[in-house]
Amino acid sequence: MNTERLTRFEKLKTFVGIDGTGLGLIRHHKKLGEVFDVWCLHIPVRDRTPAKDVVKLIERTVRSEKYRFPNRPIYLVGESIGACLALDVAARNPDIDLLLILANPATHVNYFMSQPLVGMLNALPDGVPTLLEEIFGFKHGDPLTGMIDALTNELAVHQMSGVGGGILKDLFAIFTHLPTLSRLFPKDTLLWKVELLKSAVTSANAHIYAVRAETLILLSGRDQWLLKEEEINRYSITLPKCIVRKLKDNGHFLFFEEGVDVVNIIKCTNLYRRGKSHDHLSDYIMPTRYELKKQLDDHKLLIDATSPVYLSTLEDGKIVRGFEGLPSEGPVLYVGYHMLLGLELGPMITQVLKERNIHLRGMAHPMLFINSEVTFVDTQMLDKYKILGGVPVSNFNIYKLLQAKSHVLLYPGGIREALHRKVLFFLSWKQQEFVRVASKFGAKIVPFGVVGEDDICKLVLDGDDQRNIPILKQFMEEATKQAGNLREGDETELGNQDCYLPGLLPKIPGRFYYYFGKPIETEGKEQELRDKEKAQEFYLQVKSEVEQCIAYLKMKREGDPYRHLLPRMMYQASYGFSSEIPTFDL
Repeated sequence: MNTERLTRFEKLKTFVGIDGTGLGLIRHHKKLGEVFDVWCLHIPVRDRTPAKDVVKLIERTVRSEKYRFPNRPIYLVGESIGACLALDVAARNPDIDLLLILANPATHVNYFMSQPLVGMLNALPDGVPTLLEEIFGFKHGDPLTGMIDALTNELAVHQMSGVGGGILKDLFAIFTHLPTLSRLFPKDTLLWKVELLKSAVTSANAHIYAVRAETLILLSGRDQWLLKEEEINRYSITLPKCIVRKLKDNGHFLFFEEGVDVVNIIKCTNLYRRGKSHDHLSDYIMPTRYELKKQLDDHKLLIDATSPVYLSTLEDGKIVRGFEGLPSEGPVLYVGYHMLLGLELGPMITQVLKERNIHLRGMAHPMLFINSEVTFVDTQMLDKYKILGGVPVSNFNIYKLLQAKSHVLLYPGGIREALHRKVLFFLSWKQQEFVRVASKFGAKIVPFGVVGEDDICKLVLDGDDQRNIPILKQFMEEATKQAGNLREGDETELGNQDCYLPGLLPKIPGRFYYYFGKPIETEGKEQELRDKEKAQEFYLQVKSEVEQCIAYLKMKREGDPYRHLLPRMMYQASYGFSSEIPTFDL
C-alpha cells in the first residue's frame, strides 16, 4: 500500500450490506478514494465467522491504523448489518477517534419481512438461480418488475396505507434480487447471513449506550425491512453526537441508488475533518466538476429566467461587461448588499467560479450549518452553501481566510438584509471591524451592488405582518430562537433579526444586474486604520461605494431594452438560446 497516500488521507473502512461483499462501494469508491484511504470488509462466501468475531477482526484493523496514525480520525461506513458491526466496534473502542456513517442501520429484524424471506429460502431448491430465471423470469428490467410496480401501486391506492405499500414493494424488491444474491451465495450461506443479521442487531442494541463516536445516520424514507424510525429516534437521543439525515425518496439499498453520493453527504454534514474537530477553512474540499454542474443545474431556472448582467470595473475606472475587473490574486474582500433570501448568491458564485476560476468564500449565518431538524427550513436545502464554500461569519474566520489570500464574500447587513421588510432595510451596517482586518493583510476591498428582486416578486407578507397573525408569530419566534441572533443585546433596529418565511407574489421575471465597483486598496494603511475615526471614515467610503453601485444599476436598467422577459425570448429565438443577451449602454 502506498505510504504517501496513507499520510495524506483519512482512513475510511466500509462494512456494507448483508451480502458482506462490499458491492455497495462500487458507485462510490472512485470519489471516496480522492479523499480517503479506503478499506473494505469482505466476508468469503463459505465463511461462518460469528458476528462477535467479525467485530474483533475489524477492531484489530482499526487499532492497527490508530497506532500507525494516532492523530487521524477513522471513518466507519456501514449499511444495514454493516452499521451494526460499526456500532459494536465503536462501543468497544471509545478511546479511538471514530466517525460512524450508518446507512439504514438494522435496528431490529422485522419479522413480517424476515420470516417470509427465511421461509422462501428454505423452500427453494439449491438450483435457485436457474429455476427462478427460467420459470419466473426474475431479471432486472423484465416485464415482471413492471408488473410488481403496478401491483404495489394498485394495492397502495386501493387497499393499503402508504407505509404498507412501501413494505410490500420492498419485500418484492428483495425477492427479485434473490437470483443475483444466489449467484454469489448458495442457499445455506443466505440462511447463515440472516442468522448473522439477527446476532449483529442484538449485539448492537445491547452495546449502543457505550458508543462515544460522532455518528451520522442516513435514513431512507422507504426502508421498512430492518429498521423502525422509533428506534432511530432512540439512537439519536442515546448517541452523544448523532446527526440523522433523512432521504425520503430512497429505499433499503441506499448505496446502490442514483443520486446518493457518500462524499457529498460527508461534506454537507460538516463531518469531514483531518484533526480532532471540523474546521470550516482547512477541512473544506473544493466542489468537484459534478457538484459544480449540479449547482449550475439547480440555478438554471433562475439564471435562464433572469438573464443576469454582470459588470465590473477595471483599474482605470472603465466599466466592462463580465468579471474582467475582479482581482485575480487574493486576498480580496467583496462587500455588498443582500437581495431578499440571498437570491443573488447562487448565480453569482457559480458564474465567477466558472468564468474566472475565482472561488468566493461567503461569510454566512451559523444557522446555515445546523445539521439537526429545524422549524423553518429543510436543512438539506442549505447544502449548496456548504458545497460552495460558505463559512460561519466571525471576525476570526474573516481573518483566517484573508491570511490565506482567499477571495472572501461579506454582507455586513447579514440576515436583516436577506429577510428585509417591505420598507427596504438599506445598508444600515454597524460592523466596521472588517476594514481593519482587510488592512492587516493588504486586502483589496471590492464593493458591489445587485438589483432585480423587485422585478421577479413582490413581498406581500413580511415579518411585521406575520407578527400580527398568531400562528405565524409563534412559528417566527421558534425559528428565530433556533437560528440564534448574532446581534443579541443590540437595542437598535440592527438587533431585530427575526427569521421568517416571506410571503411572495411572483411576477413575470425581469432581470438581475450585478455591478462590481473599482477595487479599494488597503495595503499600507494598517497603522492609519488603527485609529477609530480613520477606520470609520474608510468604512463609510466602502458603504458609499456599495450604495453608488446599487444606484447606478437602478438608473441604468431603466434604459435596458431587454429588462423584461418577452424581448429576451424574442432575441434568443432570433440569435440562439446560448447567445448573450445585450443590455444597456455602458
